[in-house]
Amino acid sequence: MIKQETERHDIEHHHHECGCGHDHGHQHHGHDHAEHEDKPEKALDSSAQQKIYILENLGCANCAAKMEKKIKDLPEVEDAVITFATKQLKVASDRQEDLLPVLQQICASIESEVVVKQKQVSVSEMRREQKEEKEHDNESKREIIEIGIGAVLFIAGLLLKDSLNMVSIIAFVAAYIVLGGKIVLQAYKNLVKGQVFDENFLMSLATLAAFVIGEYAEAVGVMLFYRVGELFEHIAVERSRSQIMDAVDMRPEVVNKVTDENVTVIPSEEAEVGDILLVRPGDRIPLDGVVVEGESRIDTSPVTGEPVPIKVEAGNKVISGCVNTSGMIKIKVEKALQDSMVTRILNSVENAAASKPKIDRFITKFARVYTPFVVFLALATAILPSLITGDWNHWIYTAITFLVISCPCALVLSVPLAFFSGIGAGSRKGILFKGGAALEALKDVKAIVMDKTGTVTKGNFEVQRCITAGVSEEKLLRLAADCELVSTHPIGYSIVTAAKKRGIELMRPEIVEEISGKGIRAVSEEGTVLCGNRMLMELFGVDISGYRNEQYGTEVLVALDGIFVGYIVIADTIKEDAVSAVSAIKEQGILTAMLTGDARKSAESTAEKVGVQEVYAQLLPQDKLEILRQIRSANGAVMFVGDGINDAPVLAGADVGAAMGSGADAAIEAADVVFMTSAMEAIPQSVRIAKVTAGIAMQNVVFALAVKALVMLLGLAGFANMWLAVFADTGVAMLCVLNAVRILYKK
Repeated sequence: MIKQETERHDIEHHHHECGCGHDHGHQHHGHDHAEHEDKPEKALDSSAQQKIYILENLGCANCAAKMEKKIKDLPEVEDAVITFATKQLKVASDRQEDLLPVLQQICASIESEVVVKQKQVSVSEMRREQKEEKEHDNESKREIIEIGIGAVLFIAGLLLKDSLNMVSIIAFVAAYIVLGGKIVLQAYKNLVKGQVFDENFLMSLATLAAFVIGEYAEAVGVMLFYRVGELFEHIAVERSRSQIMDAVDMRPEVVNKVTDENVTVIPSEEAEVGDILLVRPGDRIPLDGVVVEGESRIDTSPVTGEPVPIKVEAGNKVISGCVNTSGMIKIKVEKALQDSMVTRILNSVENAAASKPKIDRFITKFARVYTPFVVFLALATAILPSLITGDWNHWIYTAITFLVISCPCALVLSVPLAFFSGIGAGSRKGILFKGGAALEALKDVKAIVMDKTGTVTKGNFEVQRCITAGVSEEKLLRLAADCELVSTHPIGYSIVTAAKKRGIELMRPEIVEEISGKGIRAVSEEGTVLCGNRMLMELFGVDISGYRNEQYGTEVLVALDGIFVGYIVIADTIKEDAVSAVSAIKEQGILTAMLTGDARKSAESTAEKVGVQEVYAQLLPQDKLEILRQIRSANGAVMFVGDGINDAPVLAGADVGAAMGSGADAAIEAADVVFMTSAMEAIPQSVRIAKVTAGIAMQNVVFALAVKALVMLLGLAGFANMWLAVFADTGVAMLCVLNAVRILYKK
């Protein structure tokens, strides 16, 4: 179905005025954000000074949520977000210089081993810290040794249980000290600070209670299983975190700067705009720039996911993160490290994780209620049935299982990690999500609305067809190109370019007269040539009865010595993947629409060729916003994809705004999603990633809650023991982590 919002006159080609219908340079400043309340929130939407801190040794997702809440409650802090997946703390405050010791005190009071440090800016310093952190992770070897000693003592206790009962008890006590000593000590410290519902305290209470009722083997076995589960969970989280960050952190530590034919190795952050850098075969393109010397093939797959290398030569732009596969090239830096693509990708992934989706915020709030509820349920289970039946041991044991599964770590960890993995998966395909909230909103879109120029089309005018009337195509193109040699208009430039590509030799006319709003009259060896629109032909009395205006695009009519000899069709080129991308969008049950400032005929032709269902043409920026609201009202949540400055208001007003990476900075800034490849296929890909991510996050929530609820029911029925309860805690958390990471490997 083709819809038409306005019935304005068709705009024809002439010189000095653009007849393409584009909104060149128009900006709309009166956008009312109050109209749309469901816009995904940006992380740390605050005018206060923002600073990023690294939380070293942070190991508990639930603890991270507690830290975030305490820091937010500080009077000098406007907002704070902790991203467990990246161990980053973002704080908005105008008193940053006094905050570090306060933040350290809060974090250490909740998780004693956490060290708060300011994030390093230097790439080399950050890499050094990452290496130190990996070396620190080698301390897990000590964990393995402790678990091994505890396991040996535990087995000895089991073997001696029947023959030497006292020796067996001593072995169990020794095993418990090795395995649970640190946990009990930490529980005591936290209890002194008023943290009752702490994982260490709950595990200590459960296992010590098992000792009291004589279940020595059970107490030690559960602590052993718990420590093993925690170790595997830690390894799974760290591995998933490093997999994602390694995939997106392509920043160079150093670059090869060329000065007077000498090559100097300098830190990447010291490279400035205008510097000439040498890129050898096999090296990554270090910074965004333009090739000034040499030619090569560039593998763009690390940034865009496109497997086919592209050829580059002098004058071609290259983006950082891509790999130079063959020849040696020199590039001129156009963007410093902090503005280059490699940093934008990394910042996008890190910052995106800080913008939390609704399900994440809900789970964090739910965890605060869930743990106290289960603990009180455990108390009720231990006391009430025991008063009736007198079987205190049985019901205390059942209550202990409740305590073990009352920690919400599996829930609090699995959801943000799923969204973090989704953001990482997108970045590997050249799709930058600016937050988990954007991912969450994208899964619910019912309509995708696209701008035409630069989104559906490439944004460059090219000669599409030459329709002749009594002369050859080559002559028609030569006559027009000779006239247009003096023109600076994009239409004229495209005609000259097409002629040169065909190898046609051009000659400047003897006399050239530009007729405003109509075209050009030129006199050459061929005769008098008219090149322009219908009005030019009518002005000179040219018979154009053989002209049929049935083509898509702008037509340039040509006459020689008063006789019409044909016309040339110039149009913006439709992107190669536009048809398949639109088809993929419709297969997902999503409406497609196009909003454009172009003429009605051109817009309808483009929509028909690519399969867009609805098209609205000849729109001003404020018209686009109004149409967007109408589409949302009729269909539901809307995603808008654009690339121009004039698209910024519509991008900000959509449920999800997406910008092409080749577009204006204002559009990229206003967007929730950026398609770095500027390819149409990225649109349906982004929706698929959003749906898979949301699906896996929900799987994790349902799985974790279902297992915990099942173990509780089995416990009440007398079928669940503490071993099963530990699986419901650490085992489920580990499985949720592994489930979240598989987003990275989904096709």
